[in-house]
Parts: sequence; structure tokens; C-alpha cells
Amino acid sequence: MKKNIFKRLFIKISKMLGYEIIDQTEFISPTLEKKLNDDLSIINDKSIVLPLGEVKITRKIKSVLIILRINTEIEIWDQNKKRLFELPKIEYTLRSLNSLIKSINFSKIKYPKINFKTIIVEDNSKKENILRINDLITKNNIDIDIIKLNHKNYNGVIKKQKSEQTFSNLSSLLKSYEIAKEQSDDLVFFVEDDYLHFEPMMEEMIASYERISSQLKKELFICPTDYPYLYMNNQKANILIGNKRHWRTVDRTLCTFMTSKIMIDKYWNNFYNNCLDRHDPFEKYLNEIYKKEFCISPLKSLSVHMTNINSSYGLSPFIDYKKIWDENLI
Repeated sequence: MKKNIFKRLFIKISKMLGYEIIDQTEFISPTLEKKLNDDLSIINDKSIVLPLGEVKITRKIKSVLIILRINTEIEIWDQNKKRLFELPKIEYTLRSLNSLIKSINFSKIKYPKINFKTIIVEDNSKKENILRINDLITKNNIDIDIIKLNHKNYNGVIKKQKSEQTFSNLSSLLKSYEIAKEQSDDLVFFVEDDYLHFEPMMEEMIASYERISSQLKKELFICPTDYPYLYMNNQKANILIGNKRHWRTVDRTLCTFMTSKIMIDKYWNNFYNNCLDRHDPFEKYLNEIYKKEFCISPLKSLSVHMTNINSSYGLSPFIDYKKIWDENLI
């Protein structure tokens, strides 16, 4: 009996002092009142990964602005190839949006104190496709603002391109960066409409961002996708521990990634200049940032880029593509 009283007193004092206790015999944490295979971390307070222990969160997340670029008329930018499953683009857009909504809602439940806002930059889709997108949003009872892109606003800003498709892509990209600069106050997730997301994607990105940023004492660029091209040149990388998976440092991204308002302001010229012309690679000025800042991607992937099966910028390895495709059928 004395032993139990002492144990309860010890647990109480430990909690008061901010320490966590691990009982490996019972496979529990009595201070957290959780089993050891539960999520032991507390958002904006501490990140706990066994057996590495606790990381005190100094980089607290207060909000996430999600900016989704949509074009349901162009199959693949600057290409004539077919995507995996070879269906019209609207099918990929709808499943992408559906998976994104699931991930946002999952994170809202996990992190009720973080403010989530979603904006769609819509690029001249057919009326019937816009109706289907609106129906999906209404069905899920989620607040999403839709901004219709006006290409004319970028005449004289973006260099005239060989194709209207390329000009359209650059215009929507610049519009999304302008929205982020004007409306964000913390994290921003830029995302395109041909990615399918696993439900924990947003949760893992937020929790890993705050953990790794707190450790490094730096803002980050963080991708949700493990691209094939990362394995094609035997590039060395640092491996980091995130919330529930490993992350690797990378020096290239596509246009789907998360970063902070701090980084957008700091590197605004890179964001802006990347949109003024078609570069080779397309993300030339973004990639220049990663020579100075940390950019990471997950092992394994949190999102799948649904391009054609042979693309080095597409399907992530070790993913059941058919399963995630079918799970997001509208």
C-alpha cells in the first residue's frame, strides 16, 4: 500500500514538473495516461518518439493556409501522356480534393486549436466541373473559398509563352503565391490537383514541421511526397525523425510543398521570379532556396503524385495506388 501511495505521489510530482514517466513493465506512460503505442506527443508542447525521448516544442503552429490550384481541362502540363488509370482530368481533381478534405478534417479533430483555411485557385474549368467541385465541398460541410483566376491580370507580368497552357500554369502559380503573401500568418501548404493524400498527411506534416523546426531552430520547406527522381542519382541525404516517420533532406521539389510565411517573405523574389517565365527545371528559383534552407520529404510518402507510370516526378514507391484511388471515389 505504501508503495502504491509513493508511486502515485511520484507520478503527480513528475507531472507538475513537466516530466513524463515510462513504465516499460506495463507498457504505459502513467503521467500521460496512455499506452506506449499511442500518440504520446502534445501539439505545440512536446514531441515524444520512443526510444528517443522528448523534444520541447519551441516552434508552435497556430494556423495552416491550404492553397489548392485546380485546372480540370488540361490533362498534364506540357505533355501528351496519359495518367495512371487514363481517365479525364476531372476525376483526378475530384479525388485529389476529396483526399485533401479528409486529411484536413482528420487534422482538425487532432489539432482543434490550429486554425485551418482552404482556398482554391480555379483556372477556367468547365461549368459542369465547377458544379461537381462545389457539390463535393457542400457534401463535406467544409468552408473553402474559390477564387477564379483571371489570366489578363498577368499579361505584361509573365513573359509570353509558347503555349497558353504554360502561361496558365505560371499565372495560377503566381496567384497562389500572392494569396499566401497577403493572407497567411503561419504555415502555407501549396498543393496541386493531381495528388492523392493519405488521411494522416496533414497531421504528420504539421507535427513533423514543429518537431524538426524546434530541433534545428530553423523554418522549413516540407514536401508530402517521396518522388522517384530522389533515387535516380545516388544523392546523399540526412535522415531526420518526424512525428511518426522518417524524413530525408532533399534539394529539389515540385510545386506541392509546405513552408511558412516567414520563408515566403524572406525569399519572395525567388517565389515571384519562378513564375515570370518557363524555366528548366520549372522550379529553378525554388530549388535555389534549398541550397540555403532545409527541405525535407517523407519516407514513405504521405501523398501520391498521379502522373503516368513512367514519370520520375510521379508515383511514389511501395504504395498501393489502386487502393488510395478507390478510397477517394466520389
